[in-house]
Amino acid sequence: MYRPLINQVYFLFPRYVKINFDNIKQSGNLELLARQLVEGFITGLHKSPYHGFSVEFAEHRLYNEGQSTRHIDWKVFARTDRLYTKQYEEETNLRCLIAIDCSSSMYYPAKSLAKFKFSIYAASAISYLLHKQRDAVGLCLFSDKIDEFTPIKSTPTHLDKIFQLLERAAEHGAKESKSTKVANVLHEIAEKTHRRSLVILFSDMFDGDEDPNEIFKALQHLKHNKHEVLLFHVTDHQTELNFEFDERPYEFVDLESNEKIKLNPGEIREQFTKQLTEFHKELKLKCNQLKIDFISADTQTDYFEVLQAYLIKRSKMR
Repeated sequence: MYRPLINQVYFLFPRYVKINFDNIKQSGNLELLARQLVEGFITGLHKSPYHGFSVEFAEHRLYNEGQSTRHIDWKVFARTDRLYTKQYEEETNLRCLIAIDCSSSMYYPAKSLAKFKFSIYAASAISYLLHKQRDAVGLCLFSDKIDEFTPIKSTPTHLDKIFQLLERAAEHGAKESKSTKVANVLHEIAEKTHRRSLVILFSDMFDGDEDPNEIFKALQHLKHNKHEVLLFHVTDHQTELNFEFDERPYEFVDLESNEKIKLNPGEIREQFTKQLTEFHKELKLKCNQLKIDFISADTQTDYFEVLQAYLIKRSKMR
């Protein structure tokens, strides 16, 4: 299946290599996990005759009549009966800051910490891929304030530091309730990141005390400062967006305020899903208006889809 991008550039979704990461996850070695994810992803891309992947980020474009035949890929022609030319571009030396929401709502569900761990693993893979492409990467961990903020660099020692920070965050978990101040943090990131960069944000964007318009203003601040933004809206679709619980009494706990309420899910399901769906739609609409790439990321999403979204965003920045 093809997915058209800009200027007749096509990506073929890779034939993903299924890898069992359970043992790697349990070992806590994020660098090993990231390497396995990226190498599996690249293997899938290499199986596609339509998308050359390398450090230089080669592409195929449809051949147009009148163009030089010098760069026609005849192997692709033999497989598809269509003419494609090889397109090579100079390395972009992309600068990227990955920001991860570490507030208590990201530690849901409490037993698996699925939202937070999904973000950690995905960020690790993107960091490794950035380094493999000789691009520079930085890391920001935040809740109601910035907890960790690294410079944006491309050295191997800096990548090691990022893995160490991510591993430490994954190990510590939610030891205390932390609220979210997404807008304040995004404003600070916009000011701290001086050169034009790609900001990749992993967050559920749940901020009970903050006006959603303040979050939109903060996203606009990033765009105003010439940054590109890729937002992964991380949620557990089954229980958060769809509120799919068995019909029996539950005690629901707000992970950030620790407020508790006992009820049957059916009593509030319609109202809850309606409000969350409206918030989700409004967030997506605002992102589209600001030309921010919005990805609704379920915790069950394949990590390869995260890498695919990153590569698509990267291709648009050239």
